[in-house]
Amino acid sequence: MSAGPVGYRPNVGLVVFNAAGQVWIGHRYGVNGDHAWQFPQGGVDEGEDLEAAALRELWEETGIKSVEPMGRTKNWIVYDFPPEVLTNKKIGKNFKGQKQIWFAYRFVGDESEIDLKAHHEQEFSRWEWCAIDKVIDRVVHFKRDSYRKVIAEFKALV
Repeated sequence: MSAGPVGYRPNVGLVVFNAAGQVWIGHRYGVNGDHAWQFPQGGVDEGEDLEAAALRELWEETGIKSVEPMGRTKNWIVYDFPPEVLTNKKIGKNFKGQKQIWFAYRFVGDESEIDLKAHHEQEFSRWEWCAIDKVIDRVVHFKRDSYRKVIAEFKALV
């Protein structure tokens, strides 16, 4: 796989399906409003395998370990940070946006393993299973186009 576009932070995203075909979404910790929901995602460490990064991020953000692979996006999916994120020293530092490889997994565990405090830095305040067609309306505006691409690739997996 190519390194993708230059100037974008390497990242992985995860779409976790339950047995009913719904997807896991979390509400960003410390963010108010109806458009603060998203799929788990996170940065890739230098030299880290993309799928290893995906499984690590999934556990860190949700506590989920019981998954089976369903698929991944063929190419990098890119989005630009809006101005308010570019000035955020933590997120926007040195990058104009993120390039992401997305992985789809089927959750095969018990919901009791879901633990939003599994890692020291909590990403989500709450979570729920959602119909994949309803996700876009709940996501922050600057990620919507990338989510449309991910959903288009993964919708057929259900």
